[in-house]
Amino acid sequence: MTKFFGTMPSGEQASLYTISCGGITASITDCGAALMALTVPDSMGNLDDVVLGYECAEDCLKGSSYIGATVGRSANRIKGSAFSMGGRVYPLTPNEGNNNLHSGPDAYHLRLWRVVSHREDSISFLLHSPSGDQGFPGNADISVTYCLDGRGGLHITYDAVCDQDTVFNLTNHSYFNLAGHNHPEKAMGQLLTLPARFFTPADEESIPTGEMRPVSGTPMDFRTPKPIGQDMEEDYDALHLQHGYDHNFEVFCNPCAVLHDPESGRTMTVSTDCPGLQFYAGNFLSDCGKEGVFYGKHSGVALETQFYPDALHHPDWAQPVVKAGSRYHSETVYRFFW
Repeated sequence: MTKFFGTMPSGEQASLYTISCGGITASITDCGAALMALTVPDSMGNLDDVVLGYECAEDCLKGSSYIGATVGRSANRIKGSAFSMGGRVYPLTPNEGNNNLHSGPDAYHLRLWRVVSHREDSISFLLHSPSGDQGFPGNADISVTYCLDGRGGLHITYDAVCDQDTVFNLTNHSYFNLAGHNHPEKAMGQLLTLPARFFTPADEESIPTGEMRPVSGTPMDFRTPKPIGQDMEEDYDALHLQHGYDHNFEVFCNPCAVLHDPESGRTMTVSTDCPGLQFYAGNFLSDCGKEGVFYGKHSGVALETQFYPDALHHPDWAQPVVKAGSRYHSETVYRFFW
């Protein structure tokens, strides 16, 4: 199913596409190749939409929280809004203090992607990013595919190629609330499990310090399930938790995260081939969403699979650099149980 979703600043029409399989229905818009709705049964068979989303493209473009968005070329933060590659410095546009967040102000979620395939259970989008776009080198073609596998899994697959050495670090920025998007007050009661042994501490600007710290003995220890809000107000050893969680964890194994809502019985697992998982508790959410629901602070949780933030300045970490002509490929699976 396809329906009108609004008008882009260029005057082009945005659409909302629906895919379904195995009891799950997802709605994705070509405005930002963004996931706007995901309907999943609960333990009693009742259906709820478990992701935050918008009613129209105009709201997507006004939003400040990357809700449901495909983020690139480089997700997360780059210190000082510049990086070096091949002996050359590439300046980027600062959009969070002096740093670059999610590649800058002219972001992929503000653009109209081209639909290249739409089937009952899947949809694929394509975006051409010219050399110098957002400051990154090379002419790049980037695709993202959403596919339901009939066994509770939503697969998000990224593929890209560029004619120069460049940076590819793509992620999805959906916020999950397994109690239903229209119950923001329940989001921090979700139980989270992260098998990660280490996380990357960050400074007051959320830039990693470069160390890998054990989670043991800190509020970052989610190796056994606990409510997200349980330790969120603690500021353990200057971990900057006064606003809530916004930290990168190692992907130690798969699933690399498990989210559970005790009331509905829904569980979601996250599996990925990425080295890191950014756990963000929606600390600065302030958006009017679907059905008139206001998404305030902590109304949902993002579990963003990606390279470590600011990895370009830490050569001992896995690097999001792809050689000219080489294929970038990554897949993340959000799998639901009820």
